[in-house]
Amino acid sequence: LTVLNAGRRYLKAEDLSGKVFVTSGLGGMSGAQAKAAVIAGCVGVIAEVDEAALLKRHKQGWLMEISNNLDHCIARLREARKNKIALSLGYHGNVVDLWERLVHELDTTGELLVDLGSDQTSCHNPFSGGYYPVQLGFEEGKQLLSTNPGKFRTLVQESLKRHVAAINKLADKGMFFWDYGNAFLLEAQRAGADVGKKGANKTEFRYPSYVQHIMG
Repeated sequence: LTVLNAGRRYLKAEDLSGKVFVTSGLGGMSGAQAKAAVIAGCVGVIAEVDEAALLKRHKQGWLMEISNNLDHCIARLREARKNKIALSLGYHGNVVDLWERLVHELDTTGELLVDLGSDQTSCHNPFSGGYYPVQLGFEEGKQLLSTNPGKFRTLVQESLKRHVAAINKLADKGMFFWDYGNAFLLEAQRAGADVGKKGANKTEFRYPSYVQHIMG
């Protein structure tokens, strides 16, 4: 319902075939995102750093394909988008790398490959394993979290700034992004990322929350 209503509200589209939804998280509640994309008929690319979560969703049939290669992900995205095939593709890697690759595609080809975007990392708990920084691999991140949590926190905040910078570039070209109620925008703001709404007070973000804006 969230993905369908985002399409209706932001894209003015009842039919989401050929549309691309990019997000992250295949763990607990976020595990439904892959299934949602296919039910809605769009192309869903969902990043997940934890291979165990990715494999679990694939084994359960909630996720159609898995890849750890960004070149392959972009090729499959383009193919499914062009042919209007419903697809859920799990990218085993950090979502920041995925967003930055989509910016690179926009910069080099002029092509905006994503229509809808969100995030379901556990940003309500970003410094205890809910969000892994793009600068490190998953295992390296886990090790740093246990040995130097202060450094881990700094890297998470740097990663959040990169995360938002990429989203902002794509949103400026017409992608619609929403907050999934996971404190992503709040933590990004605390990290110093550019998520404030122009001309509004500090408590307002440039991207809406799905609770009021989509489900409401």
